[in-house]
Amino acid sequence: MKKVVERAPGKREARKEERREAILEIAKREFLDHGYSGASMSAISAELGGSKGTLWSYFPSKEELFAAVLDHATREYRSRLADVLKPGEDLRAAVLQFCRGFIAKISSSDGVRLHRLIASEVGRFPEVGDIFYRRAPQPTQQLLADFFEQSMDTGMLRREDPLFAARILASLCLGVQQRVMWGQELSAAELDSEAERIAEVFLRAFAPG
Repeated sequence: MKKVVERAPGKREARKEERREAILEIAKREFLDHGYSGASMSAISAELGGSKGTLWSYFPSKEELFAAVLDHATREYRSRLADVLKPGEDLRAAVLQFCRGFIAKISSSDGVRLHRLIASEVGRFPEVGDIFYRRAPQPTQQLLADFFEQSMDTGMLRREDPLFAARILASLCLGVQQRVMWGQELSAAELDSEAERIAEVFLRAFAPG
């Protein structure tokens, strides 16, 4: 059987990818600083340099650019989460690790600013909420649900709708973010303590039997 050799991307492809990464970094700052409605494709293009056509050739609309920014911002997190939520992993350790990582992400400066952006814009621009949900909460909840379904099949969790269980755990973690959004300053030790307590509450609530 002939071995397929994957070629490294050429210089042109590498430059295109670098350009795309630069656009996403600039756009992320623009959205966080000015909101969805205030973000300007012209301002992003001006900071990027070159013609406006360059930006539009990568992202034909502000909606598509916003979606790409969210994908880019959550890609690494989803990859780490997939490593945590593997079949056969220790359930208690996995749930605790999820809580720690999720709380850290949503309570970070960018995480809080993003949620404020969504909350302030979704009334006027419903598409913002839809884009955000499909690229952030939904895939996170689905990864959790798949993991919980396996845990239910093996008797480590009581039988329940696994997606419901995922939403419960995510909602408990989001309660910590709300405290940060309302101006409370929580230390790393306090965030870790909250993660441990949430994990324990969840595991007791869904304990088998």
